[in-house]
Amino acid sequence: MVEPAAEEPKRSEAEGLLVLSTADVEACLTMPDCVEAVGAALIAVSAGEVHNPLRTTVMPPFDGAPGLLGLMPAVRAGESWLYGLKEVCVFPGNHAKGIDSHQGSVLLHDGQTGRLLAIMNGATITAIRTAAATAVASRALARPDSRVLALVGAGIQARWHLESLALVHDLAEIRVCSHRPERAAAFAEHWAGRYPIRAVETAAAAVDGADIVTTVTNAVEPVVERESIADGTHLNAVGSSFATKRELDTATMAAARLFVDRRESTLAESGDYLLAAADGAIGPDHIVAEIGDVIDGRVAGRRTSAEITVFKSLGLAIEDIAAAEVALGRARELGLGTVVPF
Repeated sequence: MVEPAAEEPKRSEAEGLLVLSTADVEACLTMPDCVEAVGAALIAVSAGEVHNPLRTTVMPPFDGAPGLLGLMPAVRAGESWLYGLKEVCVFPGNHAKGIDSHQGSVLLHDGQTGRLLAIMNGATITAIRTAAATAVASRALARPDSRVLALVGAGIQARWHLESLALVHDLAEIRVCSHRPERAAAFAEHWAGRYPIRAVETAAAAVDGADIVTTVTNAVEPVVERESIADGTHLNAVGSSFATKRELDTATMAAARLFVDRRESTLAESGDYLLAAADGAIGPDHIVAEIGDVIDGRVAGRRTSAEITVFKSLGLAIEDIAAAEVALGRARELGLGTVVPF
């Protein structure tokens, strides 16, 4: 007699796949919560509690390909295991269409069973967690009396960095610039009711005398040069995440104490580092530490008020899934998102 096959356990509707839209993610992922979650994730990276392979870039070998596909997996070990993947298309031409260049999703899996729990708008997760990582690093490395922020770039990342940096610093003046001055002017006008912000014409004007400089551009060549940077400045180099692109010149990289989100990623992917290294100005020993070691107290960050410090942010998959974990928990509390059978 053939035994009947055991029935698969049935899932309740609450156990279905939760889909979070852009609006859902923005409602669920507050910047203060994301700053703390990303800070904890970066500590875990430096403590060896995260498996975060280098991103896989799929570049179509065809003339005229409008974009690329990136795959970014990560696993967090410990008391609460977490598995996740970000898949993201990067289409630079989107900027001219008024669309974010980063399009994709974050997939979050249960750490004990592997069941897919949620899929979320990846562009929104990316924007918020990137700004949160910058805030974590800036809080650790900038001078405590920093009051003047220069934002080089006026796109989507500038919006979230404005919020994150104002959260961790008491800013008295914010200057924003763009290679399209009208865009910087519109950005400043939009946010002037909430922040002490004004547009300036050039990066040099924005950087002059600033305590914190944050570059969020798509530049290929440097947009910030050493001669414009005052002693004691902290710089967040955020926009360049490819080996052939950079925002800071070689002299700035050589003059600064350099901190990174992850050494392996920097040595393989960062144009800011690799192009300065190709000039013979720096080498692997120039990286002082991963930022997780600084915020966890294992390595000293800023030592004097006159030092120039740089945080090179490439963005890690563990940041995405840590942010997604926060968004998932809050979405369940608020009843947000769409549950679908899967």
